[in-house]
Amino acid sequence: MKQLAGPGAGGRRILVRPYGLADRDGVRRMSDRLSATSLYTRFFSGTPRIPDHYLRLLDALDHWDREALVALDGDEIVGSAEYVRLTKRPWCADVAVLVTDPWQRHGVGTALVARLGELAERRGITEFGADVTLTNRGGILFVRHGWPAAHPTRDGAAARFQLPLPMPA
Repeated sequence: MKQLAGPGAGGRRILVRPYGLADRDGVRRMSDRLSATSLYTRFFSGTPRIPDHYLRLLDALDHWDREALVALDGDEIVGSAEYVRLTKRPWCADVAVLVTDPWQRHGVGTALVARLGELAERRGITEFGADVTLTNRGGILFVRHGWPAAHPTRDGAAARFQLPLPMPA
C-alpha cells in the first residue's frame, strides 16, 4: 500500500493498493464520477458506464501477468490502473489508467502508474505500451510529462507509446 498526499490531493490522503474481488462494486460506482469523454478515452468506445466485461477481466487478475491497482479516497475508488503482459513480448505490458473526473490532474494517475511500474519491474517487465486517443490531451500530456523522450507511433485515431521502466524521476 502507498499513500499520496499533498497539494494535488487537496490535503487528503489517497491510498494506492492492489485490486481485490471486493473492489468490483467500487469500480462500478466510479462510472457515476466519469464523464462520457473519460469513458471514451479509456475504453475507446461510447460506453455510458464501465463495461461489465472489463469488471470480469479485473476479477480474473493473476497479479503477475495481469495486475491492477486502485486509488482510494476513504472507501471511494477514485482511480485504477492495470497492466497486461504481452505473450509474444513478455518483457512488455500494455498499461491503462482511469481516474474519476474530480481527481484528474491531481497526481492520482501518476501515483498509480509509478506503483504499477515498480511491481511490473519486479516481475521482469521493462517496458509499458500505452495507446492514447489523439483527442485525449490530458493522457498525452501525462505521458509526455512522465516520459519526455517518448515518441509515439500513430495507429488510426490513437498514439502508441513505448514507455521504458523505471518511470523517469
